[in-house]
Amino acid sequence: MQMMTRNVLLNMELEDDDDEDGDIVLENLDQTIVCPSFGSLENQQDFRTPEFEEFNEKPDSLFFTDGQRRIDFVLVYEDETKKENNKKGTNEKQRRKRQAYESNLICHGLQLEATRSVSDDKLVFVKVHAPWEVLCTYAEIMHIKLPLKPNDLKTRSPFGTLNWFTKVLRVNESVIKPEQEFFTAPFEKSRMNDFYILDRDSFFNPATRSRIVYFILSRVKYQVMNNVSKFGINRLVSSGIYKAAFPLHDCQFNHESEDPSCPSERYLLYREWAHPRSIYKKQPLDLIRKYYGEKIGIYFAWLGYYTQMLLLAAVVGVACFLYGYLGQDNCTWSKEVCDPDIGGQILMCPQCDRLCPFWRLNITCESSKKLCIFDSFGTLVFAVFMGVWVTLFLEFWKRRQAELEYEWDTVELQHEEQPRPEYEAQCNHVVINEITQEEERIPFTTCGKCIRITLCASAVFFWILLIIASVIGIIVYRLSVFIVFSTTLPKNINGTDPIQKYLTPQMATSITASIISFIIIMILNTIYEKVAIMITNFELPRTQTDYENSLTMKMFLFQFVNYYSSCFYIAFFKGKFVGYPGDPVYWLGKYRNEECDPGGCLLELTTQLTIIMGGKAIWNNIQEVLLPWVMNLIGRYKRVSGSETITPRWEQDYHLQPMGRLGLFYEYLEMIIQFGFVTLFVASFPLAPLLALVNNILEIRVDAWKLTTQYRRMVPEKARDIGAWQPIMQGIAILAVVTNAMIIAFTSDMIPRLVYYWSFSIPPYGEHTYYTMDGYINNTLSVFNITDFKNTDKENPYIGLGNYTLCRYRDFRNPPGHPQEYKHNIYYWHVIAAKLAFIIVMEHVIYSVKFFISYAIPDVSKTTKSKIKREKYLTQKLLHESHVKDLTKNMGLLIAERMGEVIDNNVRPKLE
Repeated sequence: MQMMTRNVLLNMELEDDDDEDGDIVLENLDQTIVCPSFGSLENQQDFRTPEFEEFNEKPDSLFFTDGQRRIDFVLVYEDETKKENNKKGTNEKQRRKRQAYESNLICHGLQLEATRSVSDDKLVFVKVHAPWEVLCTYAEIMHIKLPLKPNDLKTRSPFGTLNWFTKVLRVNESVIKPEQEFFTAPFEKSRMNDFYILDRDSFFNPATRSRIVYFILSRVKYQVMNNVSKFGINRLVSSGIYKAAFPLHDCQFNHESEDPSCPSERYLLYREWAHPRSIYKKQPLDLIRKYYGEKIGIYFAWLGYYTQMLLLAAVVGVACFLYGYLGQDNCTWSKEVCDPDIGGQILMCPQCDRLCPFWRLNITCESSKKLCIFDSFGTLVFAVFMGVWVTLFLEFWKRRQAELEYEWDTVELQHEEQPRPEYEAQCNHVVINEITQEEERIPFTTCGKCIRITLCASAVFFWILLIIASVIGIIVYRLSVFIVFSTTLPKNINGTDPIQKYLTPQMATSITASIISFIIIMILNTIYEKVAIMITNFELPRTQTDYENSLTMKMFLFQFVNYYSSCFYIAFFKGKFVGYPGDPVYWLGKYRNEECDPGGCLLELTTQLTIIMGGKAIWNNIQEVLLPWVMNLIGRYKRVSGSETITPRWEQDYHLQPMGRLGLFYEYLEMIIQFGFVTLFVASFPLAPLLALVNNILEIRVDAWKLTTQYRRMVPEKARDIGAWQPIMQGIAILAVVTNAMIIAFTSDMIPRLVYYWSFSIPPYGEHTYYTMDGYINNTLSVFNITDFKNTDKENPYIGLGNYTLCRYRDFRNPPGHPQEYKHNIYYWHVIAAKLAFIIVMEHVIYSVKFFISYAIPDVSKTTKSKIKREKYLTQKLLHESHVKDLTKNMGLLIAERMGEVIDNNVRPKLE
């Protein structure tokens, strides 16, 4: 393979001056850049520009041309002299900024080598290597924990008698060998001899080397403008000076590296983690953490643990579903609806003013049978179970997270986060720090900060109002289209038409509205993602953690309203404020409020959840698979040429898709929204955990596939936990108890049925002498006199029904002729009291159990606490013994030297 290489920089014009502090001063855009000298710069003081040279190199090489220095990072830019639209002034400024930046990288001790692309001579790849001295210095600055000596204390939890069974599910240890465990401590150059350094080349693994280099790249200056320093590779990439910056994958994903010294970890991850044949196996979390860093490792650990816990919820949910499905034939009230002598004889009042006809109750026979599946005693049991399950999940995850902190050495993670380059670039105001009493720069004053917060809050509030407006639009659609379906669908009053039997106006309205709602949700979601990033950028958080937390709260608040608002409307508002046929309630003075089916709105809520949750899962998985695959396919198609040139490792990785700093944020957000569906509305849809389980099993492998095959390698990052998502899940868990209790009380018909069974089926209210559900449907439908309609003119289609003078509607009101006709009857108030009592009792019981579980299960297990204390003790003992040993050795040498002086002073006079 023929390639072109240069050393360090192209056509660079530098002016080197040694100031009083020994700093290298570079002129850049008529501004002075001061870069502190770093250690010994032998091998890097030659800033000459050699000519391009041809050489042969292995395609999977991870080293410089000399084959000795490892490539720790790659920077990519487009040569301005070869651009088609060459804007001389702009290109010259970009070139000089880049040259100043690369020069300062060299001043900080990094070594650079540039290579032209083999497929596009406009692209230049700058390979970055960090020498041993640089790695040691910044490992101490970053408090990186490195091995002291092998540790035999850390043991994985044994599987005992289940070992033969779990062996099939575990990763093959002959392929992915377990990592050797070490006692670790924050690295210090002064104690270098205490650390377990067998080989300098392997002491810092590739992930750690990339972290250190990225730390340097993010903080090196390239320009000073108006006394404000501009620095960082992220800013250079976003401004187009560089096209990309990334660490290298160690090999191709579909076969091992030809270099025998390369561990081919990417290939192992693809084979044992991302490949479809490994879908039933546990994840190799230690290798994921080693290759991608703790931040990605903790995400997959959380997602895997969440999926395991969903297995239990799915089993119980399926059991509750089967309980309702097998018992639907014994559902008394459904039988009454379907009975031609009962439901077939009940004439229901029209559900809109002029165009809707009267209808027989038995046309809802099929929907009532489906409702029996979900509105059963199993629903109550499952709602209580999920209230306990979510607490168990969160508490046991804390324990698992603590174990990972111990195993991955993040227990005492010292993370001194630096300000973001975007924040530093705006620091134009000088203030006095109250603590240090020294001058410091901030981007805006207190008044300016308040103005920014107010504007950001107003923007977020505006978009939430926009979502609410879209929900109102869906409601108006429901009200309008219900009339259309009522007039276009067959109008056989007896409900014998086969279409009318399965597709009622209510069902048609519900399905179409749910589909439209899903489409609007996805559109608003796409738009708001960009808006939320713009708002957060304008807000200008100081650190990357502050930025992600701010964006998390904005995005989750928006997604919460966007995804859940339609479900909240159906569950708690639809059919609740409709009045009665003679005096209906109108929206905006025009649209009559829509009513629920005689069995309630639970089935419609189930339909809404199924469409939104299922559609979202399908859409996200298709998008995650197809989008990067198609983008990479297009990129490969554009690069195809007549030559059979072998592409080097860095160029292969460049043409992969960038993950982005917020890539993991969107993965968390997707799962947290699903977590909300599984917990907040699970009382209406017990199969939600099963759908989530199937989706997550695929999600883990899809995410693994795209990380290992379609995306560039991300910069490894440290992380102790899942961050702000933990309190968000805890908030959802608390809210879920209330929503499920209210769904059972106000959306389902369970409480009215229980009240009827225990009170109103027997005297003095009922006609039966024993507890029964017979007559329940008749009891829940109130009577209305057709002549009491407000519109009684000849155009009213309600008139002229022959012998029919009465119709029924869903409510608990007194009949016509009663002293308080059409007012709520005693049964209504009994039901309301029972619903409120149920909510209070269910909430208190579940909250009490949740509190007890949280108290009984410590966040860190006793075993893990003991291991942490034991390792800390042994580490301190090891460092102390080493320190005492060195001190004793130095004291011995000092004493020997002093004794020699004494002897010499005593013997010499005698000899003289």
